[in-house]
Amino acid sequence: MPMIPQFADSDAPSLPLWLVRPDEAGPDLPSDIDSLAANWARAQGFAAKAGQVCLLPLPDGGLGGALFGLGPQPTDRPARDRFALARAAEALPAGNWRLANRPQGFDLALGALGWLFAQYRFDRYKRVEAPGARLVCPEGLDRDRLIAMAAGEYLARDLINTPASDMGPGELEQAARDLAGRHGAGIEVVCGDDLIARNFPMIHAVGRAGAQAPRLIDIRFPGEGPRLTLVGKGVCFDTGGLDIKPAASMALMKKDMGGAANVLGLAETLARLGLHRDMRLRILIPAVENAISANAFRPGDILTSRKGLTVEVNNTDAEGRLVLADALALAAEEAPELLVSMATLTGAARVALGPELPPFFCDDDALAAAIQGAGRAHGDPVWRLPFWEPYEAMIEPAIADLDNAPSGGFAGAITAALFLRRFAGQARAYAHFDIYGWQPSAAPGRPKGGAGQAMRAILHALPEILR
Repeated sequence: MPMIPQFADSDAPSLPLWLVRPDEAGPDLPSDIDSLAANWARAQGFAAKAGQVCLLPLPDGGLGGALFGLGPQPTDRPARDRFALARAAEALPAGNWRLANRPQGFDLALGALGWLFAQYRFDRYKRVEAPGARLVCPEGLDRDRLIAMAAGEYLARDLINTPASDMGPGELEQAARDLAGRHGAGIEVVCGDDLIARNFPMIHAVGRAGAQAPRLIDIRFPGEGPRLTLVGKGVCFDTGGLDIKPAASMALMKKDMGGAANVLGLAETLARLGLHRDMRLRILIPAVENAISANAFRPGDILTSRKGLTVEVNNTDAEGRLVLADALALAAEEAPELLVSMATLTGAARVALGPELPPFFCDDDALAAAIQGAGRAHGDPVWRLPFWEPYEAMIEPAIADLDNAPSGGFAGAITAALFLRRFAGQARAYAHFDIYGWQPSAAPGRPKGGAGQAMRAILHALPEILR
C-alpha cells in the first residue's frame, strides 16, 4: 500500500499561519496580529520574500504562529514556484498549522496540494523523516479530491524511484494488481511466449532478452459511459539493447517505466474520486526490460506488429514506441472516445522543453486546449506540439512500412509521436504525452526523484474528455 498523504485533524489544536505579500512600504502584515508579533517580524527583517518564514512568539516565550512570505502579487505569467506554500511545510516546526488568511490572487487549492506533495518521502531503503508540519485543510476546499491527487502522485513517485532490482516487469505487474484489488477492477496479464500466441509480437521481441519475461498488463475498471484508455510505457530498465547506451545515459533508466507509473497514478486518483464509474476506464501497460542476450532483437530486424504494419529496427534503443505500438493497436480495436499514451520516450522532448514541461500531441483542438489550460491552471504544465504531417516520410523506410528510429536526429519527439499515431487509428481522439518523469533537483513540493507529469492536466480536462 503506497504512503497516503494526510491533512491535520481540523478538531486538533493548531497554530495560525499568515500568508504575506510585500508592498512598497515593506511586508503587508495582517491586521489581526498583535503589536508584539508585528514588531518582532520587523526586527527579524521579515520582508515577505517568497518562501521566507518568521516564527511569532507569545509573551511567555511560546510559539504563537508564523508569517510566510508569498513574494509579489503574481502576474498572468506562470509562477516560478508553482507550489510555493510547500516551502512552509519544510520550514515550519512540527505540529498542526491552519491558514489564518486568504490573500487575493493566491490559489488556495494549489497551495494545499503543494503542502501534501511536500510531505512525500521515499523511505524504502533508508529511514527518511517526513516534515512534521501538517496543514489543516482550508475551509471550502475539497479535502478528498486533494488527497486523491496527492495519493496518485505518491504512487507514481514510489514506482519510479524504486530501482529495477525491485521494480522489474513482475513487480510492476504486482503494483498493478494491488491497485486493481484496492478499487475492485479486473486485471488480465499476458506473459512470455503467450504474447506471441495472443499477437503482441513487438512487446515480445523487445522484452524477450530480459531477466524477467515481458508482459502486457490490462486493467478494466467497473463503470459506464465513454471509453477512456490509458497506455503507459513500462520499460523497467533500458540498457539500449544491442545499441547499448553509454554508462552515463543508463544511470536513470530505472525511470523508463515512468509512463506506466503515471497512468497507474492517474488511475489511483480517478478511482479514489469514483470518477471511473462515469466512464469505461482501461489501463494497458507493456512491461519489459530492454536487455542484451543471445536472443535480443537486433538492428536491421523487421518486426511485424499486432496491427500488421512492419517495422524496421534501425535502433534497438528506440524500443518504447515498439511496445507501445502493440498496446495502442489493442486499445484502438475498441474505438475508445479517448486514447492516451504516456511515455518517457525521447531525449528530443527534453532538449526542446526541458525536464518539467512535457510536450503532448493531439489532433483534437478543443481537447488539446482543455488539457493545456487545465495543466496551467492546476500546476501541472504541458505544452502542445504538432503531429507535423510533412514528417511522415521520415518514418517510412525503404523495406518496411515504418522505421522506429529515423536517421538525422531532427524532430525526434514529433517523429516518435507520428509513429505511435499509426497504431491509434480507430480511437475518436488520441493524445500522446512525452514525459520525463523525474525531478532533477529539489523544488517546493517536488523532491529530487520520480515525478508525476500530466496526470492532473488530464484529470481536470475530464469534462472535455467526457463530452
